[in-house]
Amino acid sequence: MAEQTFPWLTAMIVVPLVGAAVLWALPRGARRHARAVAVAVSLVVLALGVAATLAFDTAQAATHQLTEQAAWIPALGVSYALGVDGVGLSLVLLSVVLVPLVLLAAWREHPDAALADGELDPAEATAGDVAGDRIRRYMALVLVLEAFMVAIFAARDVFLFYVLFEAMLIPVYFMIGAFGGLQRRYAAVKFLLFSLAGGLVMLAGVIALYLQGPGGPDGFLVENLVGAEMSTTTERLIFLAFFLAFAIKAPMWPVHTWLPDAAEQAPAGTNVLLVGVLDKVGTFGMLTLCLPLFPEASRWAAPVIIVLAVISILYGALLAIGQADLMRLIAYTSVSHFGFIVLGIFAFTSVSIQGASFYMVNHGLSTGALFLLAGFLVARRGSQRIADFGGLQKVVPVLAGTFLVAGLSALSLPGLSTFVSEFLVLVGTYASNRPAAVVATLGVVLAALYVLWTYQKVFTGPVRPELAATVDLSAREKWVVGPLIAAMLVLGFYPAPALDLVREPAQTSLTQVGVDDPQATQVASTTISEDGSDQ
Repeated sequence: MAEQTFPWLTAMIVVPLVGAAVLWALPRGARRHARAVAVAVSLVVLALGVAATLAFDTAQAATHQLTEQAAWIPALGVSYALGVDGVGLSLVLLSVVLVPLVLLAAWREHPDAALADGELDPAEATAGDVAGDRIRRYMALVLVLEAFMVAIFAARDVFLFYVLFEAMLIPVYFMIGAFGGLQRRYAAVKFLLFSLAGGLVMLAGVIALYLQGPGGPDGFLVENLVGAEMSTTTERLIFLAFFLAFAIKAPMWPVHTWLPDAAEQAPAGTNVLLVGVLDKVGTFGMLTLCLPLFPEASRWAAPVIIVLAVISILYGALLAIGQADLMRLIAYTSVSHFGFIVLGIFAFTSVSIQGASFYMVNHGLSTGALFLLAGFLVARRGSQRIADFGGLQKVVPVLAGTFLVAGLSALSLPGLSTFVSEFLVLVGTYASNRPAAVVATLGVVLAALYVLWTYQKVFTGPVRPELAATVDLSAREKWVVGPLIAAMLVLGFYPAPALDLVREPAQTSLTQVGVDDPQATQVASTTISEDGSDQ
């Protein structure tokens, strides 16, 4: 592996923080340029992400690369330690891809953009200036959140991970509470209380874990804590502390109830980052912290977690079918999808873990597209109620077509990327837990119901008179959803580059948790029986 010569990950953290500071410091006369500044900064971060990917050795995807380490609080054993394996890199890339699209989608959400282009009467200048100040603050918060997202997927120090786990609540709280709907404060506080409760339990686990480890100035490094000797009871209690925090973040049934309220009240762009990326911190933590740090406890808890995952799959899908609010519907579909991810992780086969890791990326693409397109619909109609739409396919065919593709990806249609990951999860789970795989398959059927039902209600049938003048996607909006649709199609037909990033980490996870891969055993048994010799 080539020696690391440039701090790619730190650069991807510092640049958006500097960009956010610039936005906050813009003088009043320059604030109309806040959008351009924010998008430019996010594109720089995207370029750094591409460069980091080129510097990453895919052949060694199971090892942490692009590593950086410096003493932070040596007396407490805390380090500033960064590094990514294939799974971490894929989620970092998802983050830096979605942020510029979210910023571009928000470009004309406020009237001062139209004022700058001469589309509003000068008498509205005061209102436009106020709106411009709001969008400036919103975009600054998005950039701060981007820095935290990159950092948490790269953190290799457990204490650093915990600090970031809590710190990212701050920008999200304000993105919901200051820029959301009528019940935004309630939704923001509920989100914060659930997350803080999980974080406090996790803090107890972090402290207990450190006391079980070797201590010293690098006592919180993950690699120093893997294999730490502890009693069975202690390991299980610490595991539960971590898992509860991750289950809330994921979100899993029954600690998911904050998500529908947050999704209903938050702006569409906030939902993209919250559900498409931030919630992956939960499943990412299960995979990269729970399994290697607590292997015996992970095996012990797996049967119950699999039951909870299957319940999440069916519960989320059933409640999605009955939703009247478009944003709540998408939120409940995510509860179902996260059930598939957790199922794949704790089925303990290399194929299921590959599928779960790939699913995290694909869910971000499909759900991100659905939230953005739903946001465009709400902006045109002024309502999130599904019953207030109808017949839009005849009026806005491009919007209807892209929404259909994103929906078909959510229901795992073959040829789209989510199908590959969901298929791997189900096949891998079937090898170790057939009943769970069979029951989880019902979630695929239910997904077809809620996606096609929603499309029928919103886009088919007679055109409602008040929607007859609805405009189709603009060029800017096509640039927002186009890359996501393209990514779904490319990874659907050619998933190899993404699977190369997660294949070796999946096998490493099985080794760390101390489980023999049942699918590898089946392949070996088949080879022996066919050839008559041990190969």
